Amino acid sequence: MLEISGQIMSADIPVVEVENGIVKSVNKELAPLFFLRSLDFTAWLESRAIDSHRTNSRLLKKALRLSNKDDANTVLAVNAVTITDNYWFKESGSDLTWENVRFKENFFDNLALCGDFESFNQPVSRTPEFTNIGSFEKCWRLIDNKWWLYKTGNQLEYFSELFIAKLAEKLGFPMAKYELHDNYVRTLDFTNGNQFNFEVAESLVGDNEFYDVNFEKFFSISKDVAADYLRMIYLDTICSNVDRHTKNYGVLRDVNSGKIISLAPNYDNNIALISRGYPKSTNRENDKLIDFFLDLLKEVPKASELFNELEIPLVTADMINECIDEVGIDVEKDIIIDYILNGQQIISEFFDQFLSEDPTLSM
Repeated sequence: MLEISGQIMSADIPVVEVENGIVKSVNKELAPLFFLRSLDFTAWLESRAIDSHRTNSRLLKKALRLSNKDDANTVLAVNAVTITDNYWFKESGSDLTWENVRFKENFFDNLALCGDFESFNQPVSRTPEFTNIGSFEKCWRLIDNKWWLYKTGNQLEYFSELFIAKLAEKLGFPMAKYELHDNYVRTLDFTNGNQFNFEVAESLVGDNEFYDVNFEKFFSISKDVAADYLRMIYLDTICSNVDRHTKNYGVLRDVNSGKIISLAPNYDNNIALISRGYPKSTNRENDKLIDFFLDLLKEVPKASELFNELEIPLVTADMINECIDEVGIDVEKDIIIDYILNGQQIISEFFDQFLSEDPTLSM
């Protein structure tokens, strides 16, 4: 435990009091949701840290002369500031303000993204890379006053990320903006420069990825938030995103009131579909993700009722073809079409049977 005192701030409003590393008080309306589940200050800091296993994270820490390289101290080196929320840590006795600490530039983007040695020799300055979480090498770049997240990968990972973004848009699902740029996939900061506080689902449910637990939590917030969660995991299911975990989805909150406004737009689909190669079979038999989704519909009546109300558009071969062409990366179209449509068909056939057995759902 870090024996440090101060306040976690939301912009310039104190929301959590910390004394010698121990949380003493919490503003339940405005504090990070994490502190409604846990009062572990050090764990909150660590949850915001760059993945220490990333090669370029070690280069960053060396270039920026960090003496204490553990996760908590790495985050404190930039006052725990991130691009996607307004929270930060103000040590006792400090006269810093939000304007002083928020990120306005990033001279270490190339070092974080690709280990560029020229970037290694930059003068020491504040960088958002110390709080840029995730296992892939990535970086934030400020372009025309907007932050973009660039991420490395191979062509199949790029295709999967971009294709799913295209498909979500055609289905009318909330989706982060993705595009290919300078041989990297990039996505636009969906908080629009800290206009919202983004908080990962881990803050609400810990590391529990079970669909029923998450659905019930989101339904308790609002029906609309639960509906977008269903849309997200439905798309995960038909496009085989096995890497959905509680750090790559979450909620957007109003900065002034703390109210949860919506589920955050769908993002982080680079370990899905064909990212690890083409499937040996497209028939989707014994598909665990499909089983998980159908179990939710069978076991949670509110989920099946809401799924029925959503009337999700049918994915067609033409729609998939359009998405593939728009991405512009050469892939085996027939395999992708069969794989997605077969997954959709299994869910559709199950739900049609489910409706016939429970006619109240179709009323």
